[in-house]
Amino acid sequence: MDYLPIFIDLRSRPTLVVGGGAVAARKIELLLGAGAAVRVVAPQIGAQVRALAAAGRIEHVARSFEPASLDGVALVVAATNREAVNAAVAAAARARNVPVNVVDDARLSTFIVPAIVDRSPVVVAIGTSGTSPTLARWVRARIEALLPARLGRVAELAGRWRRRVARAFATGAARRRFWEGVLDGRAAAYALDGRDDLADFELRRALKREQALAPRATGSVALVGAGPGDPDLLTLRAARELELADVVLYDRLVSLEVLARARRDAERIFVGKESGLHHVAQEDTNALMVRLAREGRRVVRLKGGDPFVFGRGGEELEALARHGIAYSIVPGITAALGAAAAAGIPLTHREHAHAVTFVTGHVREDEADLDWAALAREQQTAVFYMGVANLGAIVARLAAHGAPPSRPIAIIEKATHPEQRVIVATLSTIVDSAAAARVTSPALLVVGDVVSVRARLARGGGARHAQIRAKTTEARSA
Repeated sequence: MDYLPIFIDLRSRPTLVVGGGAVAARKIELLLGAGAAVRVVAPQIGAQVRALAAAGRIEHVARSFEPASLDGVALVVAATNREAVNAAVAAAARARNVPVNVVDDARLSTFIVPAIVDRSPVVVAIGTSGTSPTLARWVRARIEALLPARLGRVAELAGRWRRRVARAFATGAARRRFWEGVLDGRAAAYALDGRDDLADFELRRALKREQALAPRATGSVALVGAGPGDPDLLTLRAARELELADVVLYDRLVSLEVLARARRDAERIFVGKESGLHHVAQEDTNALMVRLAREGRRVVRLKGGDPFVFGRGGEELEALARHGIAYSIVPGITAALGAAAAAGIPLTHREHAHAVTFVTGHVREDEADLDWAALAREQQTAVFYMGVANLGAIVARLAAHGAPPSRPIAIIEKATHPEQRVIVATLSTIVDSAAAARVTSPALLVVGDVVSVRARLARGGGARHAQIRAKTTEARSA
């Protein structure tokens, strides 16, 4: 984050705008909207600024800028078409520690003016660290479409009731949960319709109901699939649960980018497992979820991929059910689907595979639990989760049960991440190729003729996501 987003109270405070053209006029209107006392310094001013001065809304000083113009001001905007003047304003402001914005020149500015969505008193500010005002406006247009025009009425409702609600609940978490329910309920809907009397009535009723239930209130656990790593692949429901969580229990397959989507003040607890290192036992994780929920907290158990695909989600839900803890399940894009899409490998294909099987890669040489003969058959795809450590054993078992040496295989490392790599080879060459590429987990193995489709898709311009984001190693058999 290059800039700290803050909201400054400029009501009745003196601010300075250097320049009197159309650009300056837009900045002046923005400052006046915030209640600032605006002084304009410019030898000449355009019609828009002249009209504001004539109406007494601004003070105009008809002279060139000089450092003394900054005396007593809280903030300054340089909006002239002369680079030397703008640079002089910036230098003088920095010398006096006065915040300065030079229009369209982030290099000279100590603050930038964001694109704004105004639903006063709700205000949304969008910035791009000065790199692209056009992008900021593009984002603003989309947020404008999402936020109701009367959203400010909901904020006014909250303002009217804020103190009474604060007195009604002993903890910040309890207050937050109450307000979350209000915002999704009838009171907010009435406020959006401009029916303040009914909004107050519904909020009062909700407050009485919540106070009556408070002594019996307990927390809950949401078992949430985080997807394969790219935060854009989170489901809407998963993003919502992260925004509401009091505490997030996460494992090592959850990316930092996904974890950052949790509410800023949510507690984050790592409960992951890493091969060869100390880790939290599953029983301890189960006990921790139960304890946190009994404390009345809203818990998100965040798991990479989908919690019901090699995620031990069923075991955790059984523990919650035994202790009477309320829970919900939010599925995620499982790693096999995310990785295959990112690498441009269809898991099924009319010509190559009529079935797909997801298999745990934690296999031993003497393990007979898997139907290796079925996995080695033609016209199907086998996806091995967590299979890199046992790659040699997997290849040997497939070969021993009839899979030909020429069968294509792909390793997708760090799927959907910017560091994603795809190693393509055959059963006879993949072990050496993986060693040469120094593949590390997390990685998936995709075995089957569908892997060969990837090259055709790439030649045709497909799989653009994989081509743009992934570094690919193509290893061919001799």
